[in-house]
Amino acid sequence: AQAVPGALLPAAAGDGAMPSPLLRQDEQLELLERLDFVVRNIVELRKEVEELRNSLQHLAVEIVGEVRTHLEDTQRVTRRRRFVFSRDRSDSTGSSSIYFTASSGNANTDDGESEGGYTTANAESDYDRESERESEDEVSCDTVRTVRRDSLDLLPEDESPLALDSSLEEGLGQLLEQADRLHSGDERDRREGFQLLLNNKLAYAGQREFLWRLARAHSDMWELTEDADERRSYACGGKEELELALQKWDQSAECHQWFAILCGQVSEQESIPKRIQAGYVFKEHIDKAIALKPQDPQLYYLLGRWCYQVAHLGWLEKRTVSALFEAPPTATVQDALQNFLRVEELSPGFSKAGRVYIAKCYRELGNASAAVLWMDLASELPGNSKE
Repeated sequence: AQAVPGALLPAAAGDGAMPSPLLRQDEQLELLERLDFVVRNIVELRKEVEELRNSLQHLAVEIVGEVRTHLEDTQRVTRRRRFVFSRDRSDSTGSSSIYFTASSGNANTDDGESEGGYTTANAESDYDRESERESEDEVSCDTVRTVRRDSLDLLPEDESPLALDSSLEEGLGQLLEQADRLHSGDERDRREGFQLLLNNKLAYAGQREFLWRLARAHSDMWELTEDADERRSYACGGKEELELALQKWDQSAECHQWFAILCGQVSEQESIPKRIQAGYVFKEHIDKAIALKPQDPQLYYLLGRWCYQVAHLGWLEKRTVSALFEAPPTATVQDALQNFLRVEELSPGFSKAGRVYIAKCYRELGNASAAVLWMDLASELPGNSKE
């Protein structure tokens, strides 16, 4: 403790330079204590860095292992379900195979047991476990054919891809038929339809007709949910499904239609500029849908709603549009009326709300007698929606 490092002495300025006085003993002790404190901290820091490095390495190994296990389980479940359907599809519509979910739901809906439409998709019976063991045993089979881009199906040598494709198509047809029926039902039916499609997403995520119906089911849940965060979550989920679908199927009128609807739903709680921007996107995709499917009354109803809302933009919204966009959207009540009348032309009585809007348009245009007539016509139709 009495020794003083040479570095503490001033550097010599020459042979005649006089060294400055050394540090006092208490100053030396204080300095040495500080240096010792720094050294201890450096050693502890080095140990912590080493522990952190080891932890990160172990975490990386665990993540890779979990991802690999999840992918293997997902592919095995997919192969098992498809294999069971293609081999034993004639046994019973009560099978717990995912491909019979649609038909089992039909059987149960009429007597009130709507849960059957989707709970059986994830049920595991002794038959399922036995089938899983059989599927794993056949991994060594030489006949491996690709049915979907993201999974493999293992088939016996006496089965052909054509038979499997036809089975998948039949199962999809039953599923879509039930989904459409549930979408047209009450609140309970639409919730059941949403769960049904979610349970079958693993099998049919690459099918266009399935994807736009899944997005439509998200829109149904948006309408049925009161919580703002949940509504936005449902709308965003459906929109994301269709963003991917439109990259592959840009010529699908249904994909454009429901993408437009979901864009509007996502923007409901947004600021005025974002709502206006969503309005441009809505109009763009509805126009594309009409070009692809010009005889669909639903599309003209949606376009009529857009025209009616644009015609009734408030002062603040109009000023915002003028400030942010070079070409503000323009539409009149007359434009909206023509689209609503087009709906009635294509499908009389298609929409109760559509007839109400026709009455509102006539009232605003000064034709009171026509407004009363269309309100009477609207009252003749049943109302099965909150709107």
